[in-house]
Amino acid sequence: MNILITGIAGSGGSYLAEWIVQNHPKVKVHGFHRWHSTTSQNNLDAIKDKITLHEVDMLDLPSIIRVLREIKPYRIFNMASHANVRVAFDTPISVLNNNVVLMANLLEAIRLECPETLLHHCSTSEVYGNPEIYPINEEHPMKPVNPYAVSKLAQESLVYAYYKSFGLRVVITRMFAYINPRRRELFATAFAKQIARIEQGLQNRLYHGNLDSLRTLIDVRDAMETYWIACDKCEIGVPYNVGGDTIISVGEFLDILCSQAKVPIIREQDPKLMRPTDVTRQVPDVSKFYKATGWKPKYSFDDSVDFLLEYVRKEVSNGR
Repeated sequence: MNILITGIAGSGGSYLAEWIVQNHPKVKVHGFHRWHSTTSQNNLDAIKDKITLHEVDMLDLPSIIRVLREIKPYRIFNMASHANVRVAFDTPISVLNNNVVLMANLLEAIRLECPETLLHHCSTSEVYGNPEIYPINEEHPMKPVNPYAVSKLAQESLVYAYYKSFGLRVVITRMFAYINPRRRELFATAFAKQIARIEQGLQNRLYHGNLDSLRTLIDVRDAMETYWIACDKCEIGVPYNVGGDTIISVGEFLDILCSQAKVPIIREQDPKLMRPTDVTRQVPDVSKFYKATGWKPKYSFDDSVDFLLEYVRKEVSNGR
């Protein structure tokens, strides 16, 4: 069967593609990519001969229709979006235009060309904003506090509208924080990369933003598995929180990384890394997803930290 991943060259999309190739070798993995994308194609090096890439700009509806007509995907995983929360404060209109329009185009293309296809929309915990209920369950009010989160809530609303109005088959997950070595702007990866650079003598100190925020972390490899399982076992049209079980502050995570550094780490807060508004306590209630799927994470927190440091050290050594 044909599977389509939008944003396949991105950090999450590439890990999802790897997971499917490794665990479902009979599935044919297709992906959208753009020649002018700022995302490194290095993310796909390990599987580039096992997937099929299609030149598609999702702001161009005809190009989406062309590929859907050609491959008639059994499942679509929507991983495409501008996803840098900090940058979204600087370029809010660009983020909103991109994320909302590409979502509308994808849904319309599915409606016209392959309405029986199952769409998995990968949303985010950012749609909740700051917690009024703790831990955050799926009934929490939607009060996004940054432009990126607003765009993701708009995407979710479009997905739900096409489910209700046109009968599209959709699964919605809201992913909480995860350790993803390929996503350089995430706090965990940004810290680890700086530590690797300091170890190599490429910079003198580590710069950070707010260290007080609380996060619940999951390994990216576990996160990608949940996306596949959600398609098999979750109810159509219903949102599910997905996340890990390690609750930790950003500062505590930095302490752990520094304790594993090969040289002493000098830290300094950088005002440029502080967000105008921050989501300070992203701790999910994932019982609904666990009950629906019976899934449990495979990787421990220590596994994830080792995986992260190994990856960034290799990247820095290779000059990337």
